[in-house]
Amino acid sequence: MRVWAARPLVCRDAVSIMSDFVDGRLPRREANRLERHLADCPHCHEHLEQLRLTIRTLGHAEPEALTETALDDLIEVYQRWRAEESAGM
Repeated sequence: MRVWAARPLVCRDAVSIMSDFVDGRLPRREANRLERHLADCPHCHEHLEQLRLTIRTLGHAEPEALTETALDDLIEVYQRWRAEESAGM
């Protein structure tokens, strides 16, 4: 019986799953892959620390607590990010 090892993560994939990792929603196997990547990649490690710092600093904001302008700005940033992800940027 042959056991396949999971392919190592590249930075782009690592960044895309960091939020789930921080929230504890990443399956253990994927969390292990990310942890291996973080051990060898100072850039992604720094990105993760920045993400954690942002969460600690800003906490949690409900959409109802945001001004209409702030909500519009967040939606615009999200839509731009999604478009870039779809375009493979």
